[in-house]
Amino acid sequence: MDKLTPQQRHKNMAAIRSKDTKPEWVVRRGLWRRGFRYRLNSPRLPGHPDLVLRKYRTCVFVNGCFWHGHHVMLDEAVALSDIVNSECCKIPKSNREFWVAKIRRNQQRDIHEQQQLSEMGWHCIVVWECDLKPKVREQTLDSLALTLDSIWLTDHSVVRTYPPMEEEPDSMMAAEERRT
Repeated sequence: MDKLTPQQRHKNMAAIRSKDTKPEWVVRRGLWRRGFRYRLNSPRLPGHPDLVLRKYRTCVFVNGCFWHGHHVMLDEAVALSDIVNSECCKIPKSNREFWVAKIRRNQQRDIHEQQQLSEMGWHCIVVWECDLKPKVREQTLDSLALTLDSIWLTDHSVVRTYPPMEEEPDSMMAAEERRT
């Protein structure tokens, strides 16, 4: 049972921001310190990614564990009673059907937007809120920087193909004759 009245709960939920959240700030500061430059919430790309690194053709989404259902399987085939909470995402007991439907829609929208970005040639990276807790924050940010460097190297590697060499039988014999 909820301890707040519906009006209080509505006010609390309406106050939750979708931009400039603390997890976003952590990722932004971490990338900036590591020398990465980015744009915020690009309106031209599907899903308005939290960070857009054009040099790397990469979009970074910083997802809240609750709002995007981290570690919670919300397939249509899974019954409402069979949904198990994860450590970082606990679905409320009150109005459970509404929350499950909302998180399912968010997950489906995320998949659709990432597919659109992939078709446009963009790489997508999702950073979860629970991976930004102080104990694992630096490891997560280092991993993100390493991934971005790897993407850049892969996209900008030069593939060189050399024409096959034609061997001349006479020159091979001449080389062998010189040895003896």
